[in-house]
Amino acid sequence: MLRYFYCNKVGFICLFLFVYAVSSAQVVDSVAYNQLLELEVVSSAKPSSASSSSPLQVMDDDDFLRIGALSLSDAVKRMTGVDVCDYGGVGGLKSVSVRGLGAKHTAVSYDGIVLSDAQSGQVDIGRLSLGNVGMLSLSMGGEDDIFKSATEHASASLLSLHALRPSKTHSYVSVRAGSFGYVDATLHHDRCFKKSWSASLHGNYMRSDGMYPFILVNGENETLEKRRDSDIQSFNVEGNLFGRIAGGDLNVKISMYDSERGLPGAVNLYNKENRERLWDNNLYAQACYDVPLNRFFHLKARLKYDYNYSKYREINKNYFSGKQTDTNEKNECYASLGVKCEPLLGLSFALTSDVAYSTLYNNFEGGKNPRRISSISVFAAKYNVVGFTVTATLLGTYMADEVKVGVTPEPYKRLSPSLALMYQPIASFPLRLRASYKDTYRVPTFADLYYLRLGNVGLKPEKASQFNFGLIWNESFGRVVKYASVVVDGYYNKVKDKIVALPTMYVWRMMNFGEAEIAGVDANVQAELAMSRKVSLLLDAGYSYQYAVDVTDPSAKNYRHQIPYTPRNSGKFTLSVLTPYVNVSYIFTAVGERYMLPQNTTRNRIDGYLEHSLSMNRDFDFQACSLRLQGELLNIGNRQYEIIRYYPMPRFSWRLSARLNF
Repeated sequence: MLRYFYCNKVGFICLFLFVYAVSSAQVVDSVAYNQLLELEVVSSAKPSSASSSSPLQVMDDDDFLRIGALSLSDAVKRMTGVDVCDYGGVGGLKSVSVRGLGAKHTAVSYDGIVLSDAQSGQVDIGRLSLGNVGMLSLSMGGEDDIFKSATEHASASLLSLHALRPSKTHSYVSVRAGSFGYVDATLHHDRCFKKSWSASLHGNYMRSDGMYPFILVNGENETLEKRRDSDIQSFNVEGNLFGRIAGGDLNVKISMYDSERGLPGAVNLYNKENRERLWDNNLYAQACYDVPLNRFFHLKARLKYDYNYSKYREINKNYFSGKQTDTNEKNECYASLGVKCEPLLGLSFALTSDVAYSTLYNNFEGGKNPRRISSISVFAAKYNVVGFTVTATLLGTYMADEVKVGVTPEPYKRLSPSLALMYQPIASFPLRLRASYKDTYRVPTFADLYYLRLGNVGLKPEKASQFNFGLIWNESFGRVVKYASVVVDGYYNKVKDKIVALPTMYVWRMMNFGEAEIAGVDANVQAELAMSRKVSLLLDAGYSYQYAVDVTDPSAKNYRHQIPYTPRNSGKFTLSVLTPYVNVSYIFTAVGERYMLPQNTTRNRIDGYLEHSLSMNRDFDFQACSLRLQGELLNIGNRQYEIIRYYPMPRFSWRLSARLNF
C-alpha cells in the first residue's frame, strides 16, 4: 500500500514537471486575472452581495492581508453566518458549518471542481493555504452563475477558491514565525509565455509544536498545563497551467499535500500515556476547459483524479500489542460536461452532468471496502434584465454503492429544485430585494454507512429545505464616504431525516432520528471613508442570529432546544486604517453561549467568548524588488475559550512575516 502511494507521488511530480517544462518552451505574454462572474465592485471595498439573488460573500488577497489570514479557516471565521468548528492550534481539525446545517452540507471547490471526501463527507479547511488563492467566495442557498458543475449546485452552501492567474513573470519568497514553534516558509514562481499561456508553481512548508498553555479546571482546583501531542508538520506543492487551445481557456492543476500531526484529545480525559498521531497524504490532478462554440453555445469540461491515504495510530497499554493502527486509502475519478445556451440577450440555459467513481480501502477486520458510482445532473435557466433577475434549477441525483462483504444499500435517487429572484424596485435608488428557495439532498457518507459496528446501511439521506429573504443597499457618496453597503437576510431552514449517532442495546449506531428547524438573520455593513488624501478607513461589521432547534420528538426533554454547537448570537467587526506608512487592522469576534449536547442544561453549556486581534503591515518598494512586513497579535485579551468542548483554544499569541517579491 505504501509502495503504491509513493509511486503515485513520484508520478504526479513527474507529470507536473513535464507540463511545466512543456509550457516553458513558450515565450512571454500576459494573461488577465479571471474575476468572478457578475460581481459588482465599488471602489476598493467590496460588498458582501451587491447584485446576487442569493447571499454571497467575497474576499480577495487584499482582505486576507488586512485581517492577517494565513489559512482558509482564518478567512472564513470572519464571514457572517458561518461557524468554524476548531479543535485548537494550527494543526487542529477545522470544518465549516453555514446557518446551522452542519459541515457536511457545505461544499468546498477549487477552480470550479469540488474537493470531495466520500469517507467523511467534509473537508478539513485548516490544511488549505491562501498563498496561491486570489479570491474566495461563500454562497448560501444558490448560485447566480448557472454554468457551475452539478456537484457545486448540489450543496446547501458553496465555499469557492480561485487561484491567482499570473499577469507577469515574477517570484516571491515568504517566511513566517510565531508563538508555539510556528514556522512557515513559501516559495512561489509565476511565468508568462507567448500565445496567452502562463504557469505558476507554489510550494509551502509549515510546522508547529502546538504546545500552548491552558488552565485545566478539575473541580475547585486549577492547574496550568501545556497542550501535548498537538504538533503538526506539513508540506504542500501546487502547480497551475493556464492557456488557450482552439479558442478556449484551459486550466490544469496538480497538487500534493503531506502532513503528520498529533491528536491531543479532550482535556477532561487528559492522559499523558495516551498518544495519537495522524498521517495524511493527498495527490490530485484536475483540468478544466471552457470554450465558446459559437455566438449561442458554450462548452465546459472538467476532469479530476484524487488519491488520499491516511494512517491513524494510537499508543495505549489497553491494546493487546500496545498500539492500534488504522489505514484508509481513497480514490476518486471525476468528470463533468456542461453546455450553456444564450438564445436571447439576458436569457440563458445550462445543462451539466457530473459522474464520479469513488473507492475506499481500509485495514479493518471485516472491512466493507465500498465503491460508489454517482451521477448528478442539473438543468438551469436564468433571465436577467435591468433591475430584475430570476434563476431556476432542477437537480437530479443518483448514487449506488457496492461492498466487498455484507449488505449493499438501495440506490439513492432524488430531484431537487431551486428558485431565486432579485428585484430593484426603483431604478434610481440602489435598493435591491431578493428571495430564494432551494431543496438539497445529502447522501450518507462511507463512514455513516460502513464504519465498523457504528455504520448503518439502512440510512436515508438528509433532506434540507432553504428559504431566504433579503435586501441589499449600496451607494457611493463622493470624496468622504467612498462606499457604503448594508445587507440583511432572513432565512428559514428545515432539515429532515438528520443522521445522528444513537445508542442501541449493545453499541452506538448511525440512525435517521432527527428534524431541525433553523430560523435566523444575517446582517452586514461595509463602508470606506477617506479621512484625508492619503488616509482611508475601512469598516466591515456583521451580526448573525440563529434559532436552531431540535423538533424531532415533542415529548423529548430536548424538544425545541438549541442544536449542539450553534450559538444564538455571533458577530464580527473589522476596522482598518490605511496610510502611506503602515496599515493597521483591528479584528473583533464575539460568539454567544452554545451547548455540547442536545439537552440545553447548565452542565452542557459552553460559555461565549470575545476575541480581539491586531494586524499591521507595510510595503517597501525598491528598484528591482519589493518587501512586505506583517505582524499579528492574536487574542490580545489573553482569554481562554473553547469552540469545541474540552478543546481549549490558544490564548495570546503572535506572528511575524516577511515577503520578498522579485
